[in-house]
Amino acid sequence: METIAYIPSPSRGVIHLGPIPLRGYAFCIIIGVFVAVWLGNKRWIARGGRAGTVADIAVWAVPFGLVGGRLYHVITDYELYFSEGRDWVDAFKVWQGGLGIWGAIALGAVGAWIGCRRRGIPLPAYADAIAPGIALAQAIGRWGNWFNQELYGRETHVPWALHITSSEGGRVPGYYHPTFLYESLWCIGVAFLVMWADRRFKLGHGRAFALYVAAYCVGRGWIEYMRVDDAHHILGLRLNDWTAMIVFLLAVLYIVLSAKKRPGRETVVEPGVSDGEADGTGEAAEPADTEKAPEAETDAEGENEAEAEDEAEDEVKDEAGSATKKS
Repeated sequence: METIAYIPSPSRGVIHLGPIPLRGYAFCIIIGVFVAVWLGNKRWIARGGRAGTVADIAVWAVPFGLVGGRLYHVITDYELYFSEGRDWVDAFKVWQGGLGIWGAIALGAVGAWIGCRRRGIPLPAYADAIAPGIALAQAIGRWGNWFNQELYGRETHVPWALHITSSEGGRVPGYYHPTFLYESLWCIGVAFLVMWADRRFKLGHGRAFALYVAAYCVGRGWIEYMRVDDAHHILGLRLNDWTAMIVFLLAVLYIVLSAKKRPGRETVVEPGVSDGEADGTGEAAEPADTEKAPEAETDAEGENEAEAEDEAEDEVKDEAGSATKKS
């Protein structure tokens, strides 16, 4: 069957600016981080936090997340780097692809916890603020897989099939399900779901983040089932399918227990923040008009004195008139 429409793959995933390689995969990751921090900052301010706090904590969370994502990938696909005929140095070549979201979230949370602890901020509140941004960052980051022609699904002839042209790394050129695109769209939907639910139900104490995790796991489960790249299997299912199911159950359990133990949303997410800092202006709220009160009192006193003087003058005139008549 001939495929009449398809998604083309880029001829290369890197452009050289002189001696400097500009890699599409890296650009997608960087753009995703900026979007996550930008949206997280807006949501943090709306919750009563200080502008810039999200970026300060991201300085800790992002490096930890990148290391965690790479470690998860290398550990679960160790044969790609440590089996016979492989070069273990490739394990450090992050730009070639290979970041496991499970490791990125787990170790990224450790980095965020360190940053929050240094600022005296509760980690669950911070996680709720950045959850939709993380989902959007994943949506953008998945396009890095498109640049690398990786993580595609089973062969297909649907109009949106992905045309793989590379034969490196055991790839077979052909038309496949664009699972990178499926996951990208799913993550966008997850971001909007979390933002809607957060406004509708006033989620707090980490429940917005848990909702993001649970919703992502649902999509990752069926998308992972479509993929055809090499992976470890347990009882006929890919390892990441089992991971998605376990993490989904833990996220749902957290939502239920947290709602019972700590209902509602945090009233204070960042101690010591004034109203001006919370709205991003950096200016404290104007105090009450205490300085205007004395002026008002002074004006009133002046008016009373003027009235008293007028009355005294009238009395003097009346007395003078009476004396004239008697004379």
